[in-house]
Amino acid sequence: MLATIGVGSVAELFRDVPASLRFERPLALGEGLSEQEVYGELAALAGRNVSAEDEISFLGAGMYDSYVPALVDTITSRSEFLTPYTPYQPEVSQGGLQVMFEYQTAISELTGLPVSNASVYEGPSAVAAAGYLARLHNGRRRFVVSAGLHPHAIEALGTLAHGWRMEIDVVELTDGASDPAQLAAALAGDDVSAVVVAQPNFVGAVERLEPIAQAAHAAGALAIASVDPIALGLLEAPGAQGVDIVVGEGQTLGNNLHFGGPSFGFFAVTEELTRRLPGRIAGQTRDLDGRLGYVLTLQTREQHIRREKATSNICTAQALNALAGIVYLSWLGRDGLVELAELIAQRTAYARERLDAVTGVVLSHHRPVVREFPIRLFGDVDAAIDRCLQAGINPGYRLSEDELLVAITERRTRADIDRLAETLEEALK
Repeated sequence: MLATIGVGSVAELFRDVPASLRFERPLALGEGLSEQEVYGELAALAGRNVSAEDEISFLGAGMYDSYVPALVDTITSRSEFLTPYTPYQPEVSQGGLQVMFEYQTAISELTGLPVSNASVYEGPSAVAAAGYLARLHNGRRRFVVSAGLHPHAIEALGTLAHGWRMEIDVVELTDGASDPAQLAAALAGDDVSAVVVAQPNFVGAVERLEPIAQAAHAAGALAIASVDPIALGLLEAPGAQGVDIVVGEGQTLGNNLHFGGPSFGFFAVTEELTRRLPGRIAGQTRDLDGRLGYVLTLQTREQHIRREKATSNICTAQALNALAGIVYLSWLGRDGLVELAELIAQRTAYARERLDAVTGVVLSHHRPVVREFPIRLFGDVDAAIDRCLQAGINPGYRLSEDELLVAITERRTRADIDRLAETLEEALK
């Protein structure tokens, strides 16, 4: 094989891999173990983990300890959903195709945009794919990105932008939200492909999407929003505020934490952008006998069209996780989604007020929030966090030396919030 491709050795084949990244010795694998011994070893390793079932978790920052009803696992565990591959043959894939169609319909209704695809891999890569779509649409060379976008999404977009020879300008936050003056300055010129923001943003603040979308359009750019789907039960749909592309992380829709994945990403666009949508779209139609059926209407990946015209290489994507999402949304219903968002917002408001009253704790910003907010701690922060962990409480995601991002889900009760406040009060004395 080396001779066929004109390479002298395996070492030469990997010459472009930096030496610092190469493993220059054999893997330190021990003697083989029996199945029972492997089970014991893995059980011991698993026992070192602390799960969200073992502690009161206020961790968030993109992945949340949400309640997943038993119905979700019951349906997603059925073999017809659990094991199939991409539905190339619609005549034997009607169930899977209908699931995709119903999922797309729900995402379209949530986002306020007319077209949704059948899911992508997860939230950050959805942002990167949205950037690629914008690049294909207008061919411009620069992204303007809010610092309130999830850091992983900024990294994913930056990685792909480097390959496209594009630049990223970051607009900083003022009191938790994207700074309008910086945004206006960044939009000067005619080279901006898209403006990318999060709703709510990484530090929990609700952004004003309509003026951001208007500013983007005035500069000839697209407006992209990465959103929390549960928050859309309370906030106005981004599509109704002029946003062109809405993406997001779907983990809170019926997917457990699973150590941070897998989950799914959702992706919706205006009708004008349909042909550039990554992945695939399931459609509803009728056969020659008038019977209702489902098909793959649009497939813009490299296996179906010429590679240079493909918009993605997404194949099965996260169809099972997206199925969990539509099962969860169907279980919750329209009214249930609104009630859930309101419940989380109310508990978040209580937590914010309760923690702000703790000596040694101040709020990092005062913008409206839905489920998440940062606090600044004064005193021995490491000792305070350790005290919480010893008490069976994970107090939140550490943003900096003295700042925590506290997340609230429907699983966090007022008693849980009081316990966090009391523990921090004791620790910061």
